[in-house]
Order: sequence, then structure tokens, then C-alpha cells
Amino acid sequence: MSTVSTTPTTATAFATARAEGRAALVGYLPAGYPDVQGGIDALRAMVDAGCDVIEIGLPYSDPVMDGPTIQAAAQAALEGGVRTTDVLRTVEAVAATGVPTVVMTYWNPVERYGVPRFAADLASAGGAGLITPDLTPDSAPEWIAAADEHGLDKVFLVAPSSTDERIAMTTAACRGFVYATAVMGVTGARATTSDLAAPLVERATRLRPAGGELPVGVGLGVSNGDQAAELAAYADGVIVGSAFVRCLLDHPDDRAAGLRALTALTEDLAGGVRRA
Repeated sequence: MSTVSTTPTTATAFATARAEGRAALVGYLPAGYPDVQGGIDALRAMVDAGCDVIEIGLPYSDPVMDGPTIQAAAQAALEGGVRTTDVLRTVEAVAATGVPTVVMTYWNPVERYGVPRFAADLASAGGAGLITPDLTPDSAPEWIAAADEHGLDKVFLVAPSSTDERIAMTTAACRGFVYATAVMGVTGARATTSDLAAPLVERATRLRPAGGELPVGVGLGVSNGDQAAELAAYADGVIVGSAFVRCLLDHPDDRAAGLRALTALTEDLAGGVRRA
């Protein structure tokens, strides 16, 4: 028997932002940093300050696509003993705010946990879906079936190197939104936005299923409101990770200061997507 999630969906969040004439702000932090409760407090602060969608990272021992900032926080979480059950507990706490909450994870932890079990437990926790950076739709029949059974978003990635055929196939398999990673290489905050982003968004928009309105969210190292405004001029969603993580890493001994920094950054970014 399927357990279809009834929590707010990412599609609803993107539609609400679109109705307001702006892009959605998607904020990322790994679960369990500085510890499980500290991570929950940080994510709730981001919700309160203006994130439309929350993306929770599942810490993994071989994060080949993550830059040094996210790696450092994820490694600290692993050393602190965080487990997949803690990630799901974090999802439950954040989803309770009413903001759509997705998990970003490499595929190996899901496979080890058990794909049907993970989908069921994520839906039970109120999670909206899963972003799978190292899983492509043509290699994901088990996940697609489990996600469909529980009404979970399936967020796959496209990149500047993706062919038109791959982009069409990927967007057809997505639900919720498609993640356009406009930086070739590992993640990380950058001083300038990439000139690869706009052409990638145009291709993903043009090649998504005919008649559909699948949102295109872009991650490329945004670290301030001005960059968010630049990206929000043509993307449906602005995805920010490393800059948020840096707020916590910069205040290892003062959690209150870390939360203040997170709040200030979120407000700056939220203002940016609205300026565009």
C-alpha cells in the first residue's frame, strides 16, 4: 500500500514564487552540523528568514561533487555520529514548518538503507523528495518506482556538458524541478556567477516536456543577494549551499552568532530574488 506524501510540494513553492513574479530561494545545509539539533535550528532560521524550499544534505564519506566547505561540515557531522535516521529526523522537524523539504544525497546511502524503505520513511517524515546528483534517470528505475509510489519529487541534474537528448530525457523524468548545475567541477561559493548558467536554463526550459512547466533551479556558487538577483532574472529557482554552510563554519564556538549570520545571509538572498 502506498503512502503518498501530503506535505507542501516544491511545485507549490515554485508556483507561489512565480505568481509573485520572482524566483524561489532554495537553501541547503547538511544534516547533523554542528550536531543534529544545531542543524535543525539552523535550517529553521533559514525558513524564518525567507527560504522557499529547504534542501538537506545526507552526509557521505565520499562526496566527490562537493567542494571543501560542504565537505568540511559533512565530515564533522559524520565524525559526530550522524546517521540516516538523524537525517530523516531533521527532515521531519523542518517539514513541520510547512516549507517543502527535500534531501540531497549520493545514491550509495539510499541503496544501503533500502530504496523502498528510504522512500517510505522519507514520505513518512514529511519529505517532499530527493535530489540525486550521481544518479541519472536511465539508471534509476527502482528509485523512480518508489518515488512514484509515495508521491515524492525526483530531482535529477543537468549540466552545461549535457547533450540536448540528455536534457530532454532528464527533464521528462523529473518531478518538482530540475537541478541545473551551471559550474563544471565541485560545488562552492564564487565571487562571480557563471556565463554558462543562462544558456543551460534556456536549453532546459526549451527541452522540458511539451506543455509542462517544470521549474529550473540553478546552483552555481551564489553567495550574496546581488548574485541571486542576477540569476533570478532568468531561472525559476536560485539554489544556495556553500555560502550557508560557511556561516556555521565561521562561528564554530558561537552558535548564536552562526544563526545570526545565517539569518542575515538568507534575508540578503531573499531580497535578491525579489529585486530581479
